[in-house]
Amino acid sequence: MKRSSLIYNFATLSSFTLIAIIAWAWIDFNKSIISPVISNKPITIEINKGDSFEQITNKLLAQNLIFKPIWFNVLAVQKKVTKKIKTGEFELSPGMTLPQVLEHLVYGKRKQYSITFPEGRNFKEILQITNNNLDIEHCIPQTNADQIADEISLNTNYLTKFDEQNISISSTQKIEGLIFPDTYFFEKHTTDIEILKRAFNKMQNVLTEQWQNKADNIALKSPYEALILASIIEKETAQPSERSQIAGVFTRRIKSGMLLQTDPTVIYGMNEKYNGNISHQDLITYTPYNTYIIKGLPPTPIAMPGLEAIKAALHPDQSSNIYFVAKGDGSHQFSPTLAEHNQAVNNFQRSKNAPR
Repeated sequence: MKRSSLIYNFATLSSFTLIAIIAWAWIDFNKSIISPVISNKPITIEINKGDSFEQITNKLLAQNLIFKPIWFNVLAVQKKVTKKIKTGEFELSPGMTLPQVLEHLVYGKRKQYSITFPEGRNFKEILQITNNNLDIEHCIPQTNADQIADEISLNTNYLTKFDEQNISISSTQKIEGLIFPDTYFFEKHTTDIEILKRAFNKMQNVLTEQWQNKADNIALKSPYEALILASIIEKETAQPSERSQIAGVFTRRIKSGMLLQTDPTVIYGMNEKYNGNISHQDLITYTPYNTYIIKGLPPTPIAMPGLEAIKAALHPDQSSNIYFVAKGDGSHQFSPTLAEHNQAVNNFQRSKNAPR
């Protein structure tokens, strides 16, 4: 066989081999991009700042994703996103294909965690909730209340009243009520301080908006006073239908100069001394929160009120009721006169308690 024929045959064979390799690669690539790479349960991957594409690929393989690294790299080059993968934590779902995984890492939302601050909790309880959440980075110094207030940047004119009135309360009490109760979503590495700042800012926005829509007959001089009254309403009743009635009672008492005489404020002022019961001695012992002694509102809120309690404080009912007593089923009996109130007390508590 002539040398030229050998060369021709070799070239032909090489061409067919090359074509076969290209065809196989094309088929394998297309098969790779339509096949699920995650089996039966979600996986979480964290992309750190500075991770190379190779490191990201290895992290995915370490999570037992089923794919060939070469095709992942080809896909990323093809889409021009090798350097566009975001940092953060991502959750990948079962059934995802390789293009879907890549798209999620480039354009998808980072994995979200959540924390819930329920209505009616005080600030110490809010701190406990944040401490118990293992997905938050804990940065708040637990032993220094003043530093906590500084860390969440309480830039509000409301707090000047304490200095003006020479009221002795802790910095933790100054924070009371200023955190809006809600569910907050966050990404990994979010700090407790960041979350509390968000909740503080949300409360400011809610207060501002609701104050602008307040009723004309309220006895409140500022949004902060509305917050204080809302916190009392939040603690006084668990019945949504009673909130405006409770607000009406306290509004009329403030206007007429009557003592509010509300047990939740007494309990708050007792702090650690409260053991589940309020004695006569507790009712005559001075604290800045004992509304059986002090006139008007206490100096700060006593809990974190929700939106509906704030609305109630700013929209009290128009009845003439100035007394109420617990029925024992979570609801209250409201009365416009002391005689009717005493009868209600006798009916529901079987004793002639002092008016509330």
